[in-house]
Amino acid sequence: MPLESIERAPPSAGVAQDMLDPSRLSQATEDAARELVRQGTSANTLASYQAAMRYWAAWFQVRYVRALSLPVEVPVVVQFIVDHSSREMPTEEGRGSRAAAVARASAEPEVEERQAAPVEVQSFDAAPSETGPAAAARAKHTKPVLAIGLPAELDAYLVKEGFKGKLGAFSLNTLVHRVAVLSKAHQNLDLDNPCNHAQVRELLKSVRRAYAARNIRPHKQQALAKDDLLMVLETCDVSPRGLRDRALLLFAFSSGGRRRSEVAGAVMENLRKVPKGYTYSLGQSKTNQDGAHDDEKPIKGVAAAALDAWLKAANISKGPIFRRVLKGGKVTDDALEPKSVRKIVQARCLLAGLTGDFSAHSLRSGFVTEAGRQKTPLSDAMKMTGHRNLGTFMGYYRTGDLMDSQASDLMDGE
Repeated sequence: MPLESIERAPPSAGVAQDMLDPSRLSQATEDAARELVRQGTSANTLASYQAAMRYWAAWFQVRYVRALSLPVEVPVVVQFIVDHSSREMPTEEGRGSRAAAVARASAEPEVEERQAAPVEVQSFDAAPSETGPAAAARAKHTKPVLAIGLPAELDAYLVKEGFKGKLGAFSLNTLVHRVAVLSKAHQNLDLDNPCNHAQVRELLKSVRRAYAARNIRPHKQQALAKDDLLMVLETCDVSPRGLRDRALLLFAFSSGGRRRSEVAGAVMENLRKVPKGYTYSLGQSKTNQDGAHDDEKPIKGVAAAALDAWLKAANISKGPIFRRVLKGGKVTDDALEPKSVRKIVQARCLLAGLTGDFSAHSLRSGFVTEAGRQKTPLSDAMKMTGHRNLGTFMGYYRTGDLMDSQASDLMDGE
């Protein structure tokens, strides 16, 4: 059919009234697209996004005495960063400002009436510092204290109402995550993104450097490497709960350090028996969101034996692999929740007498740490974990390899 005929052809009967505007989305299409994005995002990610945006709304309400709406202006993001990051102040100034804030809190309980001082978007170059013997002497005897931009009464209000976990500055991870979520919200709505503004990026970079200068590093869960994991496995008896926990811990570790959501979501339909044990197909994962490629992980040796024992004892042939076990030892049909995986790891570490900040992620970081200790080739280890970010992977891999480095034995060698 000639192009001219196509361009001039009238719409079919009954279709004209439903024709769409090619320059904009209809409300139905926009709703459908939003639902597709929601369904394609993991439950944990959605929950973290929702929590972050709830906090943004609460903070904005008490800071500016009006409801949050997008897009937000660049000064608002700058104010948020200043309010939630800690900075050093001389002792007397820091104490005085905090004491004054506390006094205002008792004198002005109506926190809704407190408004943020305007923050201008400008260069954040550091002010020149004093030098010389006199300045050095003052610095020696004037120990700085940490302060945040958020007034004490507003800080206390946000904690009291459950929007904030504790008083004071956010951890660096939390601060960066909150800004990233706001950025994502603007991207999804195709709005001008204040988080991409040069001043915001510059300020966040300065905050990172300031935290690093005070030896404040992004929080990482303690790694549960092989030696510690063996101690943890000793706490697992032959009861249904013990068999399940042993199989779960070894499945998560030996298959490459699986995430808690992947362990909780493991099903028999993705498990395949092979001569040396099992292979497990992850399907969708954090680094394979669209399930575009097969992602099979081997489970063999002691891990395969533990899985065999659990499946036989619980008589599991289909559905969830790791299930709730009632107090009497009855195995239910219900899959464990991701948070239950964390609780199992923490409880077993406690029983083993291990001290430290352990969680489900400790199995993942422990796998990478052990790979470093045993000098496993990077390509093999990353294929198992599914890491795409070499920097993140190497942070744990180098830790594992550090104590076995020949360069660290120069004083003790020949």
